[in-house]
Amino acid sequence: MRRLHPEPAGDLDDAALERLYDYPQDPDGPWVQVNFVSSADGAASVEGHSAGLSSPPDKRIFALGRDLADVVLVGAGTARSEGYRGVKRTEVRAERRARLGRSEVPPIAVVTRRCSVEPDWPLVTDTVVAPIVLTCAAAPAQRREALTAAGADVVVAGDHTVDLAVALGELAGRGLRRINCEGGPHLFGELIAEDLVDQLCLTLSPLLVSGDAVRTAVGLPPPAPLGLELASVLTEDGQLMLRYRRHRSARRQG
Repeated sequence: MRRLHPEPAGDLDDAALERLYDYPQDPDGPWVQVNFVSSADGAASVEGHSAGLSSPPDKRIFALGRDLADVVLVGAGTARSEGYRGVKRTEVRAERRARLGRSEVPPIAVVTRRCSVEPDWPLVTDTVVAPIVLTCAAAPAQRREALTAAGADVVVAGDHTVDLAVALGELAGRGLRRINCEGGPHLFGELIAEDLVDQLCLTLSPLLVSGDAVRTAVGLPPPAPLGLELASVLTEDGQLMLRYRRHRSARRQG
């Protein structure tokens, strides 16, 4: 994988990638990275799945995001359509996580207003650590109780909808401050609307998809577009791996 920005340009090994993509040291609150792959014309999926856009370079960045995170955040729709299971020990680099003081594997945290995760989903039944279900008080009580009985950590964050700021605070309160969001577009859109994104890792795949494929973020816009700073550009096999950061000073300025 070759770095184009920042200078100097050159090939990167695993250690250099880790330094480039690692989270801030000891964040004082939730720090949210969003990881997405998109076609060159803005599609976030091919025939309803992101796998049609991915590639070995993108998968390497995707795996690194999990390696470095305290928790993986995902919307229930994406967890269902992509067949999410708990993160396995073989999917993360044990040496890296131990060296960085992370837990053995990061839990999956699922955002769902109606608590629509089923107790028999592999996300609940095929996992090393219990999933965290972020829902709201309006979700059916029997669904929340069934997931709790199945071993999930059910967190009520909000009354009629999931208050993402509260939900992220609940994760941080559990020591899960480095948050790697893997989608989907609706969750990404909600994070944008509330200005909760600290970093965007976006892989541009050299494909034209067209059709009615959803874009990477959908939903209500923020009061004004949120400015980002280009932090790095990598390339391999025609893919562009872009990393953008939004600084706290930019948030204060709107």
